[in-house]
Amino acid sequence: MGNKDGADAGEPHAGRPRNAAQGLNLNLLRTFLAVHRTGSFTAAAHLLGLSQPTVTAQIRAFEEQLGRELFERLSRGVVPSPFADDLAARAAAPVEALAALTGQVGPSRSGSAPPVHLGGPAEVMCTRVLPALTPLVERGVRLRVSFGLSDTLLQEIRAGRHDLVISTYRPRGRSLVTSPLMDEEFVLVAAPAWAERIGAPRRPAAEVPAALHGIPLITYAEDLPIVRRYWRHVFGCRLTAPAAVTVPDLRGVLAAVTAGAGFTVLPRYLCLDELADGVLVALHEPDDPPINTGYLVQRPGSSDHPDVVLVRDRLIEAARGW
Repeated sequence: MGNKDGADAGEPHAGRPRNAAQGLNLNLLRTFLAVHRTGSFTAAAHLLGLSQPTVTAQIRAFEEQLGRELFERLSRGVVPSPFADDLAARAAAPVEALAALTGQVGPSRSGSAPPVHLGGPAEVMCTRVLPALTPLVERGVRLRVSFGLSDTLLQEIRAGRHDLVISTYRPRGRSLVTSPLMDEEFVLVAAPAWAERIGAPRRPAAEVPAALHGIPLITYAEDLPIVRRYWRHVFGCRLTAPAAVTVPDLRGVLAAVTAGAGFTVLPRYLCLDELADGVLVALHEPDDPPINTGYLVQRPGSSDHPDVVLVRDRLIEAARGW
């Protein structure tokens, strides 16, 4: 029947990993997680502040201790084995906890602590995140904020360029620590003059798409991702209108629509004040509006930076009121 462990006869220590973990060095585990996360010995060395030969030597020592190869060495980077993937998923949180207990938590915040690198969509960062983090800035926490799309930001956090990222979707894989942060509800809006013209919000839902025909559509991208999703979810039909204006920032879309340029779909949090003041009108209020969940994504190993923990906890606390 063969070896039930799935290891061949030439792998003398194949049965050892389960017990070997009892004597593993915390530094070796942290180096392993850095290589697994970045996919490169060189990138892991940069992330850890070590030399590339030191990282290579530590991974070799770790593999010898476990009795199996963890990474396939390629011309560009490394590819983890299935065992390495499973080990990384199980070890990330305990390693961070052990690092904190043993005091390996980096410099204390006294003006010399490194900044917290935080990325996310520009609108969320400017209207929600930065105001929420103001108390930490007053206490001396330093921030380096980047704007971008989730795909790009998630690639960058895997490469060690960010400590925390707010993503519009849950990243695949188990190498990143991910928590739901906030739900954003989408609302169809226009200035009062356009709402009066089409008889909104009194008009039945089935008539709204046709009523909006000929009114300029304002959006943040040519492929109309938010508006198309709203049409499918609420009206059950395909959006056929092209964009009249595209602005690569939802705050710009909000400004144009408030000025009367046309209609759009926005996250409700972004236009709450305008709706309350009457300068924007919700053209339709469905019983089941589209909802999108934003996720707070943390780079494994970043919990050894105490200010990252402060920022993470503050955002989770603030998001309860968003």
